[in-house]
Amino acid sequence: MASPVGRPDHPEALPLHLQVEYLHLALQENAVAEAVLTLAAEMALPGWYFGAGGVAQTVWNLRHGFEVADGIKDYDLVYFDPGDLSAESEWRVEEAVAAGLSEFDIVVDVHNEARVHLWYEQRFGRDLDPYQSTEAAIATWPTTASSVGVRRDHDGLVVCAPFGLSDLLGMVARPNKTIATQDVYEEKVSRWATRWPKLQVIPW
Repeated sequence: MASPVGRPDHPEALPLHLQVEYLHLALQENAVAEAVLTLAAEMALPGWYFGAGGVAQTVWNLRHGFEVADGIKDYDLVYFDPGDLSAESEWRVEEAVAAGLSEFDIVVDVHNEARVHLWYEQRFGRDLDPYQSTEAAIATWPTTASSVGVRRDHDGLVVCAPFGLSDLLGMVARPNKTIATQDVYEEKVSRWATRWPKLQVIPW
């Protein structure tokens, strides 16, 4: 697709509107990301975003010259439904997403961010206040580069990036210490650095 953005060497230095365009074009090159965005828009989940690793790693693959979907372990789809906090409802949404993407050999993690506080302590050993929105949840994800969510609506691509896009596009792994712990961060970035060697890892 023709674009004034093209493939700049330093997309993180672009003005914000061109950073968004670069991200949009990068995601369009990943057929899985496009399928997730299309399906989620059709399902019209409340407050939904496609985000985290599936977004960041698409960009990093392109910047490394790798196949665009190579090495992406899973894709994250989040939504916000405080009116139904049941695990069963979340499972039904995840099953519907899996069925809609069955042509791809992928794992899609689906979470209702309105109910994360119900299981967070058991999994991570600390209390978590209920999120008030999907955007509030995205702002607590473990790295600034992966604290990014995107969705598609009638106006085009909607981007939630509470820390901006420069770390994502510049391949910088920086800790977001809002709720993440050092061990979670270090395990994640150690795995990423092995797969994407140009990634600049900022120590905890």
